[in-house]
Parts: sequence; C-alpha cells; structure tokens
Amino acid sequence: MPGWKRDGHMQTERKCERVKTFKVLAMTLVMMFLLCGCTDDKNPSTSNGSGNSAASDSNGSNLGDELESGLSEAGSKVESGISEAGSKIESGLDELNPNKDSNAARANEAVGNMADLSSTKQGWGQGRNKNELNQPIGSLDFQNKYGKYDAFFISPNANKNIYLTFDEGYENGYTAKILDTLKEKKVSAVFFVTYDYVDRNADLVKRMIAEGHIVGNHSYSHVSYPDVSVEEAKADLMKLHDYMKTNFNYDMKLFRFPCGEFSEQTLAMVKECGYKSLFWSYAYKDWDVDNPVGSDEAFKLITENAHDGAIYLLHAVSADNAEVLGRAIDELRKQGFTPAKFDL
Repeated sequence: MPGWKRDGHMQTERKCERVKTFKVLAMTLVMMFLLCGCTDDKNPSTSNGSGNSAASDSNGSNLGDELESGLSEAGSKVESGISEAGSKIESGLDELNPNKDSNAARANEAVGNMADLSSTKQGWGQGRNKNELNQPIGSLDFQNKYGKYDAFFISPNANKNIYLTFDEGYENGYTAKILDTLKEKKVSAVFFVTYDYVDRNADLVKRMIAEGHIVGNHSYSHVSYPDVSVEEAKADLMKLHDYMKTNFNYDMKLFRFPCGEFSEQTLAMVKECGYKSLFWSYAYKDWDVDNPVGSDEAFKLITENAHDGAIYLLHAVSADNAEVLGRAIDELRKQGFTPAKFDL
C-alpha cells in the first residue's frame, strides 16, 4: 500500500475510534443524569406515602412520560454532540495532515501532467567539450535541465567520488572476472540488466546482490522508450521490476534507458515509478567486441577521462574492461578519486 494511502487509512481508523469513545462516554453521562434525577425528584418513596393507587398510577404515568421525554431530548443532544465532536475530530486530523486532500491525487499527478511534457526522442552521449575540471559540459547542462526528474548525467557535488556502472545486455564470459576484481578492490558497482540477461544468468545476478552491488533496471525488452507509448514503456519497466522482486526478492531503484534514448515524458514516468534515471558522463566504444581498442588504450581512456562526479558506463562484454579494471581502479585512487557506491 502506498504511504499516502496507508497514512489516510490509519487516520480514518483513529477518527472512528475517537467517535466511538465519545459515544460511550456521552451515553454513560446521560444515564447517570437520568438516574440521579429519578432518585432525587421522582422516586415515590420520598413522598408522604398517603397517595392512593390511582394517584400512584398517575404519578407512574407522568414519570414514564417525563422519562421518555427526557430520554428523547437527551438522545437529540447526544446525537448533536457526537456530530459536533466528529466535525472537530475531523478538523483536528486535517490540521495534522494539511495535505489530506492532495494525497489521493498525488499518485496520478505525474501522469496528469505528462501530456504537457515533450515526447521528443533525445539520444545521449557526454560529448567531447570539457571544463577546467575535466567534466563534460554536456553532462553538466543536461544535469541542470533534467535533474528535477531524478536523472543523473553526472553526480553533483560528489567530493571526488566516481561511480562504476556496467551494462549487461548479454553474457560474454567476463562478468565473473569483473566481480572478482571489484571484490578484491572493495568497490561497489551498478550492473544494469535486462530480463533476458537475468533469465539466462541468474547465478551471476545472485552474486551481484550477495556481494553488495546494485542491480539496475535496463528494461525488460530493451526497446527504445520514446518509440512506444508512455503506458507501454511503464509496463515494460515494471515487468522487470516485478520479476526481480518475485524471483530475487530485490527492489530495483535505478534505471538506465536502453540506448540512452529518452524523452521528457519518459523521464517523468520513470520518476513516477519510484526510480532514478542513471545516464553517464563517460563512455567509450567498448561494446564493439569485434573491434576492441586493446587493454592499454582502454586503461588510458578510463583513467585520463576521470573527473569529479564521473559516472562511467562500461560494458561487461569487453575483454579489455575485464583485463584493466583492477589497474584502472588503482590509478583512479592515486589521482585522488574514490570509487563509491551510488546512493544519491
């Protein structure tokens, strides 16, 4: 149950309990009042005892009428009091929860506004232009523009932290070696997986989780999200989310758009699903396994492009990445950077 529904439900239960308590208290007071009134004013035993049977019947009848009238009047007052108390209780709950009226609409707020957002497909690459801190200007610009959707093209205010992420489209025999290196160097990474990868490599995914890495959602079918409707994209994302929850008891929280292709609408949709979108501020052509750059060049590219808040996109299918990862981590640390776990 979403938080706002759970809170509203609990508040409603508390209100009902308070109204019930007031009812019991009010009825108790009324009965005590009536009993005291009968003893003091209407009890025949307090008279002079000389009344005849007819007088006694008359007195009894009058007493019954007055008692019935009193009960009716008291009942009306109790009902009025309960109504007033209920209003005050509800008013008090509203003061405690000033956003009550907006809670019910909050879950659909992003969807309601989504039609006003751009559906234009945008591709992503960090570009070559950099500032004096070696940070890609494109990453900084996009972070400023789209960070409001919990999207990260570079990590802001990272304090010399860098983040290693690996895309797992298919298994090429190097993920276990990468995991070995990360374990040896005590580094946590993010592994973005598709359904096909998880289905074929469950043991590796279990190892990622067991060794403290983050497993990210790279979509169920690896379709470009701006090419389908927002509803279809959301269904695709949540299908892998639910699969991981059911089969691994794991809640995914980070998403990477297939091919880095997104729109403002899909960014909003991903945020609505409770995810953060993780792009990258550095990547190179490591996915082309038929044309590897070689381990020396891979090492140079990874270490010479380091910058504060760097989000590295590396592909686990690359033999070069698996070969140089340990050396690269050591060099990055020498430069003063800390390979950190992404917890923004």
